[in-house]
Amino acid sequence: MTFEHTTGFTNDDGYSYWPAPAKLNLELRILGRRDDGYHELQTLFQLLDIGDEIWIKPNDSGIITLDSAYDEVPSDDNLIIKAARALAPYKKDSDGADIHLHKHLPSGAGLGGGSSDAATTLIAFNRLWSLNLDNETLCDIGAKLGADVPVFVNGKTAWAEGIGEILSATSVPEKWYLIVYPDVKINTSKIFSHQALTRDNKPIKLRATRTEASLELGYNAFEPLVAELYPEVGEALDFLNKFGKATLTGTGSCVFLTFDNEREVRKIAALCKQRWLTLTARGIDTSPLV
Repeated sequence: MTFEHTTGFTNDDGYSYWPAPAKLNLELRILGRRDDGYHELQTLFQLLDIGDEIWIKPNDSGIITLDSAYDEVPSDDNLIIKAARALAPYKKDSDGADIHLHKHLPSGAGLGGGSSDAATTLIAFNRLWSLNLDNETLCDIGAKLGADVPVFVNGKTAWAEGIGEILSATSVPEKWYLIVYPDVKINTSKIFSHQALTRDNKPIKLRATRTEASLELGYNAFEPLVAELYPEVGEALDFLNKFGKATLTGTGSCVFLTFDNEREVRKIAALCKQRWLTLTARGIDTSPLV
């Protein structure tokens, strides 16, 4: 399930194509909790060559509509609609659009689907409506929609610090990833507030422009707690650990393995598909939107 068209491709119905790439957290450390309740963290975001796909047809109705087979979230609560509406102060009253979402990424999986959808929406309408907003403004708008949205607006594999808002674009050697979804949704607020969550990880210094030179990747501070509270995730981790070092991504339920080539990843994927929704992906340093 890689992206089938180039960004901006227009079909016969007048809809243009806008990819929304997924991400993995190759490393996720929690350094502490601030007085305001937010957590100081360090994480490495790896962009992937798979994700959701958004088709947009601008019009002069001033109305924004969203059509999708994905119905887990009401349209008005979907981050795509929220992102489009967040651009209201900058667009003409007549600027409208019909949007169609092809949802490929499962919800609550830790793959950044909703955040990436929002970022792609901001980028697409900035161009389609000729808003001419700079990247910093789009990131500021995106940050109000979700903490991970700026990563996708910037469109670069990145090392993040602070509460996730301090981003440094970096490079990771090209790898292939096997991703398993245990069909369970994680309650993120429950995990962040849980007393058993480890919040005293030692910080890692980024000592080189290539992050992998200074990191031994594969740690997620949320993993032990999530595996304990959600047995389905623990079962998937145990299975994948037979073939390598399995890791949880973000605060979602997806777990993944890293491989050097496509042949290896597809061999293990064939075994996983008998039990779980299974995705294979290639890591990319730059989003197709950039």
